[in-house]
Amino acid sequence: MLSTTARTTLNRAKDRGRTDRTDLHAVLDAGLICHLGVIVDGAPMVIPTGYGRIGETLYLHGSTGATSLRAGDAAPVCVTVTHVDGIVLARSAFHHSVNYRSAMIYGHARIVDDPDEHVAGLRAIVEQFAPGQWDVVRPPTRKELAGTAVLALSLEEASVKVRQGPPKDDDGDYDLPVWAGVLPLVVSWGEPQADPLLAPGIPVPAHISARG
Repeated sequence: MLSTTARTTLNRAKDRGRTDRTDLHAVLDAGLICHLGVIVDGAPMVIPTGYGRIGETLYLHGSTGATSLRAGDAAPVCVTVTHVDGIVLARSAFHHSVNYRSAMIYGHARIVDDPDEHVAGLRAIVEQFAPGQWDVVRPPTRKELAGTAVLALSLEEASVKVRQGPPKDDDGDYDLPVWAGVLPLVVSWGEPQADPLLAPGIPVPAHISARG
């Protein structure tokens, strides 16, 4: 089950909350970009970045010179992932909404120092973007590893919210001559576009073409 701390307990729209940890995994595993919230020089900073998950740990990466990652080491952070599934058009302006799936993770992040975990975290991030990609590319060099910081965050304290379905109008508004419903948002992959400098005769690999 998901945590029930003061920060993860929903005070509004409690029916949208999910309590199973598999719901958290599903939201994270379906995403590509998260937003990392940290405090830098006394002010909030929110950074969009790639991520990957291994079990109950989320991994984020960036340059070792990145202020946001240095500020996140051993500090309280908040990470969010959101999927927009549709725009909910109601009969009144007040009841317009969004169908979505979202996750929010709180905790104290840490810079990964262990070499094996460092590589595993980077692999998870690459695999989040394109499963199967890590095994076909050149692995990072020592210099590249030294220049890349990996931040780890436990998924222990997290919440998940999901909104699905049609608009919920006031009873008196259902007779209004206004179209209401959901405008679904569908995200799909396009055709792979080869690098102009790609050597001749190299086909699109199966793990990439399968996503199209």
